Amino acid sequence: MRDDQLLRFSRHILLDEIGIPGQARLLAARALIVGAGGLGSPAALYLAAAGLGRIALADADAVDLTNLQRQIAHDLASVGENKAASAARRMRAMNPECAIEPLAERLEGERLGELVAGADVVLDCSDNFATRHAVNRACVAHGRPLVSGAAVRFDGQVSVFDLRAPGAPCYACLFPEQAGEAQMRCAEFGVFAPLVGVVGAMQAAEALKLLMGVGSSLSGRLLLYNALHAEWREIRLRRDPACSVCGATGRSPG
Repeated sequence: MRDDQLLRFSRHILLDEIGIPGQARLLAARALIVGAGGLGSPAALYLAAAGLGRIALADADAVDLTNLQRQIAHDLASVGENKAASAARRMRAMNPECAIEPLAERLEGERLGELVAGADVVLDCSDNFATRHAVNRACVAHGRPLVSGAAVRFDGQVSVFDLRAPGAPCYACLFPEQAGEAQMRCAEFGVFAPLVGVVGAMQAAEALKLLMGVGSSLSGRLLLYNALHAEWREIRLRRDPACSVCGATGRSPG
């Protein structure tokens, strides 16, 4: 690491659990963030600021005035601009050495699989179940850890789905694809602005720990946060042997 990098990331390096080796691993790492809205904004900014080497950030939507109440990567000058491009500009301003690839597209199919395979960790910051399940399938297929978050009204949740650990569940073990979940979108139900910051920051923290190889992840655990009453709950998760994504074949990606 160069002297300026040692200074820039000194507050990480001072932590015994991270040190120079952990920060060096982060500088060499690659992440894929799906969604540059309420959750993706804080997650992307923290990953870039922390010194992640490469970040692909995908979002097909444009910034709308209603987004600015909570999506902190964007500002008034960004209204009408693609969200991935807007967030990338802010990320580069924070850390010009982070290689950021803004993708103004909805990821699916082979394209999604290609990007997941090229990442060391995937953050699902999307706002719909179709995308979440598609990202989960790609992560299971390519053996990549998935950091998942969601937030609506005053309720948020975050977990890690990492099938590299024996018995760990995937997202579909918790929310089966065939269950037909009702969509809860911010545009219809509203969302408390700081809630997405809390969940997005938690996603960034989990991704950084995975990339640096420190601490214990949320794999096998789901954290639920109610911002209205300042309450946290933890639910233990197990792999579903009948899961259509990770259980049917008994696959254990390595």
